[in-house]
Amino acid sequence: MESIQAIRGMNDILPGQIEWWQKVEKAAREVLEDFGYREIRTPVLEKLDLFARGIGESTDIVEKEMYAFPDRKGDMLGLRPEATASVVRAYIQHNLQADPLTQKFYLMGPMFRHERPQKGRYRQFHQIDAEAFGIDDPMLDAEVMYMLRLFFERVGLTGVVLHINSLGCHDCRQEYRSVLKEYLGGHVERLCPDCLRRRETNPLRVFDCKVERCRAVLEDAPLLPDYICGDCGEHFARVRDYLQQLQTDFVIDPRMVRGLDYYTRTTFEVVTDRLGAQNAVGGGGRYNGLVRALGGPDLPGIGFAIGMERLILLLQQEGEESKRSPWLFIATLGEAARLKGFLLAQQFRALGVSTETDYEARSLKSQMRRADRSGARYVLILGEEEIARGEIQLRDLREKSKVNLPLASALETVHRMCRDA
Repeated sequence: MESIQAIRGMNDILPGQIEWWQKVEKAAREVLEDFGYREIRTPVLEKLDLFARGIGESTDIVEKEMYAFPDRKGDMLGLRPEATASVVRAYIQHNLQADPLTQKFYLMGPMFRHERPQKGRYRQFHQIDAEAFGIDDPMLDAEVMYMLRLFFERVGLTGVVLHINSLGCHDCRQEYRSVLKEYLGGHVERLCPDCLRRRETNPLRVFDCKVERCRAVLEDAPLLPDYICGDCGEHFARVRDYLQQLQTDFVIDPRMVRGLDYYTRTTFEVVTDRLGAQNAVGGGGRYNGLVRALGGPDLPGIGFAIGMERLILLLQQEGEESKRSPWLFIATLGEAARLKGFLLAQQFRALGVSTETDYEARSLKSQMRRADRSGARYVLILGEEEIARGEIQLRDLREKSKVNLPLASALETVHRMCRDA
């Protein structure tokens, strides 16, 4: 019978790989919670209208990439392609704006987009998402990007660059949309079919196109920062000033629009040159009209998402170590020693000492090879003779040394060594 395989673009995360994920998630929790963000978990399945209204019906995500289908009652549902709309929906539904201490949230989990799987980009992918509500001050914009920088430093990622831009507000973008649409109208013969459609529905989306002839057209296109209003210009200037005071380097990228319609004013991406065309490791921005557009109060918001697969791929390229090894391995010879070793292993684990042991009565040589392969720092060796003498041998595999310990106090002694290491 033929075995069943995983769906293309949806990957298992196996032991030996999961340690990378745990390292990244641990660092994210530490940094985000230091900045006052609290964890939230939302369903992966939502009403399709949430994403159509929140992300934008003219975006590639909604038009081409979403997993959307009717349920048994005919209601249209969608697997979440990103987290912000779901977090905003939960924020509104549970009236979280009423609690002034609950305005910053983070979420970690899977997202889904039906697109061609490629390096660091899959149909089920995972994001670390952070969202903050109710604060319009540009100081928060800078703080969010500074927080993102600290996170990447915490996990050991190097060689990335922060790109920033301002998309202005709804009012000043309207003039720019008209100017850009007119410019694109002079080059329709060079635009791809998608960009011809985008010119009519949302001209800014043309900047997302990866087709070379479209990118060539955009080289001389008018740029949005030249059309933003005075208030938006002042906001962006203060964001840049705060970033400089936080000693956070950045590059102004006037062609960066991001792939979602809800962004206003500040937008940003952290990019690398090591992932090909899909070069963003994380990004986000302001979305001051989104809460209202989804039926909530007129409150500003800002957030970002980090692509975990891409981040882990970069960390692996830098040679970071993720393997988790036991601290202690217990090797035994003889049935009485095997039982004693088994009980000792459980006692060590109860005390928080990561411990492995042999269950199959293999030779000492075989057990020592297994201990070495496991990466354990220490091995406790117990046989019938050691039990008779009331001793147990402790070997330090790193220092290549050994010492005999009283069996009665071995638990306390080794636990103390682990605690003080």
